[in-house]
Amino acid sequence: MICEKTKLALEKLFPPPEPEEVQEEIVDATTEETEESAEKKEIKKEEPRADGVVERDYTVHGYHVDAQVSPDQLLDAVKIVDEGEFFIESITGVDWIKENQLEVVYDFSRYDFDICRVVIRTRLDRDNPEVPTITEIYAGANWHERETAEFFGIKFIGHPHLIPLLLPEDADFHPLLKDFKA
Repeated sequence: MICEKTKLALEKLFPPPEPEEVQEEIVDATTEETEESAEKKEIKKEEPRADGVVERDYTVHGYHVDAQVSPDQLLDAVKIVDEGEFFIESITGVDWIKENQLEVVYDFSRYDFDICRVVIRTRLDRDNPEVPTITEIYAGANWHERETAEFFGIKFIGHPHLIPLLLPEDADFHPLLKDFKA
């Protein structure tokens, strides 16, 4: 019940998709596929997921609702899970070096009569990784954001005390970035 209610509330952050005009490609069944067209199909680059909400199988993924939001939508999405009385489990980063992006992943849970786990993700430009802090909504996010800032170099705008948590204060490196050299 709470998962469905949260999913519907998160979906309201996204405008309904405009209907796409579908053009079918007419293929002659007698024509064999050329090597070149077969290679193009194999090389097709996978694009990052578009913003939106996806319902997931908990037994496969470990969570029920997966929301990909823009940094501008982050606070609205976090307010929705807060209103649903979720608690924050963790915040971490992912370095998508080939796409020149960083991702911040927020895990929220609710363990009462209706177990529900929600993941909120936001992608950032790797050259300017800035996202608003959620510490005003979830005070417990303070240390999670500090650790993520420290290890990935993500700046949490508005954070009340964004100083290193584990690394030396003069550390000018971010050890969980894929291009980090020890």
